[in-house]
Amino acid sequence: MNNTKQNKSGHKGVIALLTGGGDVPGLNPAIRAITIRAINEGYQVIGFRRGWAGVIGLVRDKAADNSENYQVLTEEAVNRIGRSGGTFLHTSRTNPSRVSADDVPEHLREKYSSEVNDLTPDVLENLAFLNIDYFIPIGGDDTLSYGVRLAKEGFKVIAIPKTMDNDVPGTDYCIGFSTCVTRTIMIANNLRTSAASHERFLVLEVFGRYAGFTAMLPALAGSADRCVIPEYKFDIGELTELLCYDRKRNPNNYAVVLVSEGATFEGAETMFSDSHKDAYGHAKLGGIGDIVSSKVKELSPKCNNGRAVNVISQKLGYLVRGGDPDAIDSIVPMAYGNLAVDLILQGVSGRLVVLRNGRYDNVPIEIVTSSKKFVDVQQHYNTERLRPKYKSFANQPLFIIAGE
Repeated sequence: MNNTKQNKSGHKGVIALLTGGGDVPGLNPAIRAITIRAINEGYQVIGFRRGWAGVIGLVRDKAADNSENYQVLTEEAVNRIGRSGGTFLHTSRTNPSRVSADDVPEHLREKYSSEVNDLTPDVLENLAFLNIDYFIPIGGDDTLSYGVRLAKEGFKVIAIPKTMDNDVPGTDYCIGFSTCVTRTIMIANNLRTSAASHERFLVLEVFGRYAGFTAMLPALAGSADRCVIPEYKFDIGELTELLCYDRKRNPNNYAVVLVSEGATFEGAETMFSDSHKDAYGHAKLGGIGDIVSSKVKELSPKCNNGRAVNVISQKLGYLVRGGDPDAIDSIVPMAYGNLAVDLILQGVSGRLVVLRNGRYDNVPIEIVTSSKKFVDVQQHYNTERLRPKYKSFANQPLFIIAGE
């Protein structure tokens, strides 16, 4: 039984939530689950817009128009969004502890004039202004790292993991991962017809800045002959030889490789699409797929009787981010949202809701910043064949490669 006392407004309290970082299918189902459950339990729910940007943009004046920064969520507002992709609250990569001078909200510029500014004191005042009792950030390790900061400041935080890369530590699953894998498999299979028609190599660049889960799982499912991942610096000559071998063995005379955006090969550096860095210090990755395509074509005559093999190169990018969530990214966000409210009803905070070994659970939120989640190369990746290992499946989690 919940013994939380109601405040003067008739509510037990106020829960705020936001979505930060890249959009993924599954965010709207999480928002819907939290809102409907919390309202039914007697809470008011506030949704901040544009991630942490809405929090720092708030003007602490009851007469101010803050509709661009937050909205009070209702069952009517969220009921239909659970079937759709993206986030209806919108998102950003804002980091309140590292706000550039140009991005400081206008009404705070006299107070914060450094090149980089920590707006946490005003964040805490903004949350107090709205009488917020609990905060539920939904995001990847960057977005959630500021949730850790708030928890250390004494604010009550329950975090929900979301990222296409599935690389938030402490959990086997992050919202968005299944749909990403599903889309990757579908697109790879669709492009096979072109690769076969022209007897080419098919090189697909997929998400994965530091961790190669989005390349490993589709390859494990049979959508590629080879995959290269950030955790292992591969040899481009070896990859070319393997693709030539795969192509010769294929009756339709083509081969497929998935390339993580953060992968590198001997003699090459990590590829960035531009030099700009976001508020978390990350430059945008992109281009390794094209470099790999160019190199395997250049080297292919050595293993193809002196004739170059042409390449179809495709960066999947937002093609796997967009659209509606699949079944898993409809069910897991619903469960995560309800888990978060369960913890609030128990008076618990400072936790990350997770899936571990097929069971829903929660762990200390500090795990987000105290460890990293990578593919265990020795256990799961065959460095000689540049593909996942296909053995020892007994007692493994649903997605096999959990990184814990």
